[in-house]
Amino acid sequence: MKTKQLNKPIALRDKKQPNKPASQMRRENLRPNASRKEPVEKRLVDIEISKDGERIQKVLARGGLASRREIERWITEGRLKINGVLVTQGAHLKAGDYLQLNDRVVHWEKFERQPTRVLIYHKPTGEIVSRNDPQGRPTIFASLPKLDTSRWISVGRLDVNTSGLLLVTNNGELANKLMHPSTEVEREYAVRILGEVPDEKLELLKQGVTLEDGVAKFDQIYFMGGEGANKWYHVVVSEGRNRLVRRLWEAQNVVVSRLMRVRYGPVVLSDGLRTGKCYELDKKELDLLFEFAGLPVETTSVVKGEKNDVKTKRSTSR
Repeated sequence: MKTKQLNKPIALRDKKQPNKPASQMRRENLRPNASRKEPVEKRLVDIEISKDGERIQKVLARGGLASRREIERWITEGRLKINGVLVTQGAHLKAGDYLQLNDRVVHWEKFERQPTRVLIYHKPTGEIVSRNDPQGRPTIFASLPKLDTSRWISVGRLDVNTSGLLLVTNNGELANKLMHPSTEVEREYAVRILGEVPDEKLELLKQGVTLEDGVAKFDQIYFMGGEGANKWYHVVVSEGRNRLVRRLWEAQNVVVSRLMRVRYGPVVLSDGLRTGKCYELDKKELDLLFEFAGLPVETTSVVKGEKNDVKTKRSTSR
């Protein structure tokens, strides 16, 4: 069986182009800023720890321990110590500092040369986005490659009955930026509906529906066809409220029989990536994602051989 070439997972939409569903973006393989005449000057980030140190939130988030917001909460709760002294907001880590989290040593120095990695994981139904589950259900982290010096952080969540694109990264700052409500990152879902949906209901879903946690709406709705009782739609939302897509349809008494995320921001799920498999973004794709998130592009000073310790799973044809 021949290996199928994956469609490019990064497909940033040119702002001058009309909105298009993820399937059309995959076909056209759109690239960002196609109309720019001058190249964008990329700012490089020196991730070496300076003699004056670096903010503890930034160091630990880069290492994938948690987001900056969660680390700030650790500080408030008195869970972090530097050289035996409780950490206060604004504290910096300097070369030689002894760091403890919950009185356990954190070897934070290894994070100073931790390159950012991002995986696209095709989550199957039945898996949960959690490290531990009291019910013993399988978690997505058991399917991911192992990391020696950090941990994977999921960019948002998908519920147990939703499949599709899930981004994971070892860069807590990037994850937080892509999840933060102020960023308003678009999420696109393929939805299989049971029965016909009247035009007035579709229009109402685009105008806004009152849910138990406030008004919500679909930014875009695309009819994608279907046979018999099942019809397919693609919908786009710009917020990550829990089960938002399902709840919007249910508010109109519409039955959702299948739900699959096909795009998160500029990242599109490739047709060639099978469920339970992952694809790792290359340097060029990472640069585009950093640009989208409004973060400076990292330098490529990666320790030799560091990328070879994890085997990225690339799919074959279905």
